[in-house]
Amino acid sequence: MSTLTAPPAPAAVKTPDASPRALYVLLLVVFINLVGFGLVIPLLPFYAKSMNASPWQVTALFSAYSLGQFIAEPFWGRLSDRIGRRPVLIGTILANTVSYVALAFAPNMLWFFAIRLFSGCATGNISTIQGYMADVTPPEKRAGRMGLLGAAFGMGFVVGPTLGGLLPGVAKLFGHSDTGRLAFQIPLLTAAALAAIASLGVFLFVVESRAPSHKDAPVIRRRDHLAAASADPLLSRVLLVTLITTAAFSGMESVFGLWTQARFDWGPKQVGLCFAVIGVVASVGQGLITGRLARRFGEAKVLVAGLIFIAIGLTVTPFVPTAALVPVAVGCTAFGQSLVFPCIAALISRGTSPDKQGAMLGLNAAAGSLARMSGPMLAGPLFGLAIGGPFWLGAVLMLPAVAFALTIEHRVKTPA
Repeated sequence: MSTLTAPPAPAAVKTPDASPRALYVLLLVVFINLVGFGLVIPLLPFYAKSMNASPWQVTALFSAYSLGQFIAEPFWGRLSDRIGRRPVLIGTILANTVSYVALAFAPNMLWFFAIRLFSGCATGNISTIQGYMADVTPPEKRAGRMGLLGAAFGMGFVVGPTLGGLLPGVAKLFGHSDTGRLAFQIPLLTAAALAAIASLGVFLFVVESRAPSHKDAPVIRRRDHLAAASADPLLSRVLLVTLITTAAFSGMESVFGLWTQARFDWGPKQVGLCFAVIGVVASVGQGLITGRLARRFGEAKVLVAGLIFIAIGLTVTPFVPTAALVPVAVGCTAFGQSLVFPCIAALISRGTSPDKQGAMLGLNAAAGSLARMSGPMLAGPLFGLAIGGPFWLGAVLMLPAVAFALTIEHRVKTPA
């Protein structure tokens, strides 16, 4: 029976600064950047509807963003392995700044789609951030550190959606409607300013974590990494879990604003506050619980438990009788995610040599992006047939995800 062990690799490069202070600075930068990202998500369905978008067009906007991530994420991961993490982070966050400004002034839906595609390319740097964490963290602590990274993401989703729900009201101070064009431009321009601050923070405070590779080193293409991952009985299963789980969640997320509006007459403010509650749950789960559980029971067992929580949350959400129970039901799904994704990142980093971690984490992020394309595209038509359809499809998809995770558990040694 095989176990998850890293393949032979060159000796790790000693980082110039692997102190906790450097990690906390990066977490703060991630938090600021995710506040900007979180500003947009609750507004997107309502902004699109102000342009007379249909439900399938709303969900297609989520898919366009994910298509950009799918194209760019492995590239950024490989490039960060080759030239270093820091320049990739600075460049992508600055490009994200531009995309927020462009989105605020999009003249029509065609431009809206194009800007969302560019924005996805610009923000396809999650694997670079995870690679930085893996560079400066011992293997036995990676699940906990990835959990802290997830907590920074989660806290960004506390503050960001809250601001996204409240900032449109500022338009009333200028005599405009809180559902008009200016009401959506104010949060988007705020997101652009926060992204610019995040890029400045990386430039000033984040120290490079690995030496650039030799310029003449061979460039390994995405399909070569995919072939290597497919041949590995553990990495292949982890990637499948990412693909299935993310498709289920993103389908639900893309119609959430439309679903709450249809069921409980919610607007951007209520959706934003609900996402803030979800962010609190995700932050607590990833920052305080996931690492401890992984050290005690192993990443594989915690992964299975997280998938079960997601299945429960997706199953019960369409049946909640009152609006007050929506954050509770969706929070169950968010808690499951807080267990799943740090464990997936830790399993990949433990099973990959240091010089290929960015590429493999990028491949995992690409699998997630592919799922975020397919999930919303399925959810849009399903929502037209039955508004609870995207939730039920997600719950069904959790069955094969749990089956794959159980095979991972049988192959991974539980920590002593």
